[in-house]
Amino acid sequence: MSKPSQWPLPNEGVRFLTPSFMLEKLARHPLTKDCYPTAMGYYPGASGHSMRRERHDDNLLLYCTAGRGRLRTGTWQGEVSGGQIILLPQGLPHAYEADADDPWTLYWVHFQGASTGVFMQYLGYRDEQVLTDAGVSPLLIGAFTSLLEVRRTGYSTRAFINAANHLRHLLTQMSMEISAHAGRLQSGFELDQVQAYMLEHIDQPITLDNLAAVANMSKYHFSKRYKQLTGYSPIKHFLNMKMEHACRLLDATDLGVGEIARRVGYDDPLYFSRLFRNTIGSSPRGYRSSMRK
Repeated sequence: MSKPSQWPLPNEGVRFLTPSFMLEKLARHPLTKDCYPTAMGYYPGASGHSMRRERHDDNLLLYCTAGRGRLRTGTWQGEVSGGQIILLPQGLPHAYEADADDPWTLYWVHFQGASTGVFMQYLGYRDEQVLTDAGVSPLLIGAFTSLLEVRRTGYSTRAFINAANHLRHLLTQMSMEISAHAGRLQSGFELDQVQAYMLEHIDQPITLDNLAAVANMSKYHFSKRYKQLTGYSPIKHFLNMKMEHACRLLDATDLGVGEIARRVGYDDPLYFSRLFRNTIGSSPRGYRSSMRK
């Protein structure tokens, strides 16, 4: 395992290494062997912090929430600032250091497992493209804080299994925050604002013209950018939101299919049922029956 730095910890700092006996369990356990933490920490205002690794045996993710630092990996080098994420996959030599005048604050986690390469690619790592941006996200800070709580459990196996799944959640949440932040950076395009508009009008039909107007973009550029950020066309994603809402109503209420169809914007229950089956894979009544068994 690549050892963390020996930066002197202040009182509020955290550096925690998963013990070797637990690493052996996590590497074998079916619920954790694909992705599990080997070390983690929090370095606030990390003046003097630096690290150089010619040999890197695991995967490392560092999330800068304030301050600045510098990073070098093979043919790439550059500055790191608040809101940016460093992705250092296994085998990539690297060096980094905090800025002397405005040292960074970092959350970080080393991790291993059979699926870690896939997670790194999911977060955007490509051919030494090691830096991505999620903005300073309270959700991600909260996810890191939850992950760090494993250090208070007395090396409980169940707690480490839970931590491994916290890590997977952190990585997938990070991907969503990266996507949302990219949308916010686009001039005149606020992904959160557009999706809030969709949810507010879940009981109505919405056209591509409506959504493009909310984003203050042409239909063509809006549709292209939306699909880049979400993987769906705007109208397809709105349909998915409607069917997701319909699932909640089927599960949590006794409303009839016709009323649920109306509440997601369809006057024709048969047409709604056909869309529901195509999206969810079962009829509305079949879905309700399966959820209540």
